[in-house]
Amino acid sequence: MKPDFELSRVLDHIEEAIRPYPKAAMFELTERGYSTLFEQLISCIISIRTLDETTIPVSLRLFAVARTPEAILKLSPAELTELLDGSTYPEQKTYTILGIAKAAVEQYGGQLPADFAQLTALKGVGPKCANLALGVAAGQAAISVDIHVHRVVNRWGYVQAATPEKTLKALEQQVPLALWTEINRLLMPFGKHICMGTLPYCSACPVLTWCEQVGVTRHR
Repeated sequence: MKPDFELSRVLDHIEEAIRPYPKAAMFELTERGYSTLFEQLISCIISIRTLDETTIPVSLRLFAVARTPEAILKLSPAELTELLDGSTYPEQKTYTILGIAKAAVEQYGGQLPADFAQLTALKGVGPKCANLALGVAAGQAAISVDIHVHRVVNRWGYVQAATPEKTLKALEQQVPLALWTEINRLLMPFGKHICMGTLPYCSACPVLTWCEQVGVTRHR
């Protein structure tokens, strides 16, 4: 990365730049009152390979019917799949969500544990969703790396990692603890609307001064 790169300053510029754009789905749902660990984890499962523009209405449709593990378990697989319509792989997500709800009730008395190891032990729950739910719902220091975060921080030259999983490990070593949850909140919309995968808006980027533009061959 460039010698004068300072993450907190870069994130301040990004905060201002993304103001006109929609918030990342989990943060938007939190503002709407869907802020429990269970709701956040379920919404993140819905979001897998699904755009936020779909994740939010699908989550709202589901939560209008069932917001707790107990309520989810009252739904048949067919009913749940219908509620998840619009997201990718709704049938697969149905059984993941039912499994999470069953574990919440049978193993944890209806309340999911705010613990990374226990959440990722649940079938279908990966590091991204576990960390995002823990950061947003439980207020824990957690970095969630999706494809946008992975692309942006590697494009800056802040880390050099081949996969989101390796990017997560690198960020955990480099990012100050106080900024861990901010990473997804800010970089997801930044990567979606400004620092896109193809033809990023480098000419309008507020942090171009500090960006190495790794891998960028064409831009706007």
